[in-house]
Amino acid sequence: MSRPLVICDCDEVLLHMVSHFGDWLDEAHDLDFVLEGGNFIDAVRPRDGSPALKGEEIWPLLNGFFDTEMDRQTIVPGASEALVSISEHAEIVILTNLQDEFRTARAKQLRKFGIDFPVHTNQGGKGDKVQKLLADHAPSMALFVDDLGVHHESVARSTPQVWRLHMIAEPTLAPSVPPATHAHARIDDWHEAQHWIIDRITEGESA
Repeated sequence: MSRPLVICDCDEVLLHMVSHFGDWLDEAHDLDFVLEGGNFIDAVRPRDGSPALKGEEIWPLLNGFFDTEMDRQTIVPGASEALVSISEHAEIVILTNLQDEFRTARAKQLRKFGIDFPVHTNQGGKGDKVQKLLADHAPSMALFVDDLGVHHESVARSTPQVWRLHMIAEPTLAPSVPPATHAHARIDDWHEAQHWIIDRITEGESA
């Protein structure tokens, strides 16, 4: 059994994404981006009055953003410093829902902001990947940080012993998204989140 393990998401947790994605849609595609309640359904809207884009039309845009526009993304205040502090108590891995082809670019992007931890990519619910990470690391206990309730539910079902922290560090989005039902806590600020995570590690108990 090794050290505790912290599994942390990236977009809207460590890096701002949706605000920059919206700017890019405006500039490059003449599209409006109105994200309500954290749901991409009906969020991308043509300006000619035609219906909002469907999911299969949005995914290529997201991939296009990550293919050429990752340099737009900015660090969430306090995120880098918090992870460095937490790393004194636990191993840290980044689990990001991107196509595998973007893993190297994401790792390079994060290193630019002083976040230099292993990066794992994933598609779909994160429960299976978290289960594999636990098998690989055999930690004494584990914590999971993510902005999407669907991933907290996925992890709760696959590995209920993992502490789950719901964080939305995008201030334009956080007020409209309720706390995730399957998370143990909701904290949107890294200064406070750092203390919550270290407290769980110090206590040493699984969820």
